[in-house]
Formats: sequence, C-alpha cells, structure tokens
Amino acid sequence: MSRTALLVLADGRFPAGGHAHSGGMEAAVASGRVHDIASLEAFCRGRLHTTGLVAAGLAAAAAHGYDALALDEAADTRTPAPALRRIARRLGRQLMRAARATWPSTDLDHLAHHRPHGAHQPVVLGVTARAARLTPLDAAQAAAYESVGGPATAAVRLLSLDPFDATAVLARLADELDTVADSATAAAVRTATEGVAALPAASAPLLDITGEQHAAWTVRLFAS
Repeated sequence: MSRTALLVLADGRFPAGGHAHSGGMEAAVASGRVHDIASLEAFCRGRLHTTGLVAAGLAAAAAHGYDALALDEAADTRTPAPALRRIARRLGRQLMRAARATWPSTDLDHLAHHRPHGAHQPVVLGVTARAARLTPLDAAQAAAYESVGGPATAAVRLLSLDPFDATAVLARLADELDTVADSATAAAVRTATEGVAALPAASAPLLDITGEQHAAWTVRLFAS
C-alpha cells in the first residue's frame, strides 16, 4: 500500500473535475444561508454527516471489492434529485478518465465498460482506491474530506473569505471526519453479509432541492 497514492487521489489538483463544483455552496451563498465562517462551518458539518457519510460508505465498499455495478445502483437510490444524479455521474466519468491513466486496472475497465456515461463518483473513487492499493478506510477518508473540502474552497471564491479561516474550519472538522470515515468503513465491511442495505442512507433534502434549483440557473460560477 502506498500512502503517497492517497495524497495523489485526495489532492485537489488531481484532474478529476471537482474544482468546477461547489457541492451546493453556490446555492447556499445565494440564499444567504452561508455568509460567514460560522455558517460555512455549519454547512460543512451538515454535509459531512449526510451526503459525506453516504459517499464515504459507497467508496469504502467499492474499495473493499463489493460489486461496483450494484453499488452504482445503490448510489442512485440514495440520490433522489435527478440533477445531483447527473452531476455525480459526470464527476464519476471525469474521475474515471484520470484514474485509468494513473492506476490502470481491470476493475476500472470493467466499470467503464458497463457505465460508459459515468458511474457515481464515490463508486469510481472506491474502485480507484482499490486499483491504487489503498484501503477501504483510505477511500472513505478521501470521500468524506472531498464532501467538505470542495464547498469550503468554493466559499472562499464566492464570499472572498480568508482562505486561512476556511482551512481552519476543515481542521476543526477533522475528528468528525475520522468518525464518519470509520463508521462508513464498518458499514462497508458488513456489505459482505448484508448487501448494500448495510450502507448509510442519510438524506439532505435541502441540498436536493437547491441542487435542482441551481441546475436551472442560466448564469452560475460552478457546475453544481
């Protein structure tokens, strides 16, 4: 196992397209729900324990070797908003391109063949982690961090927040991020006997609603 591979996969400069997405932050800023560091922290904490937990579970299960196609279907059922399903698959397709060039594997080829228009990004992330010889916990940590790192970076751009303060938010969430990753990994282990029902299915209805609204905007800075 290479710890450097985890750094590469979690690096925001990895060419997987995440920089173009705000994870719901643009809509939250437009509505006034996020307007300063305190509200940014509240948003990130809520996202971590809902969509972040779900993504971490899917990624850990894929890294554990569970059927990626079944996980992709499970991701669909856990993503009720059509706009967010499209975004998840678009991000998955972009990650797949980068992953196959970086860590070629038959597992990635198999998923790309059966999901030519893109699998859900957390599933691709988990299969990528497996190809890079990372652990399910590594995959869960990468997914959980991504769920808050992207919105925090977007908030800096949207609100001209001090990037040091935004980074401090992520640091304060570190223990909770570890807890989420541990919980997601434990659930992923149970998929061997319980199937995908063992995975988290936390919901974030407001993110679903604003995700649909954001997709209809004619002018926006971020794709989601």
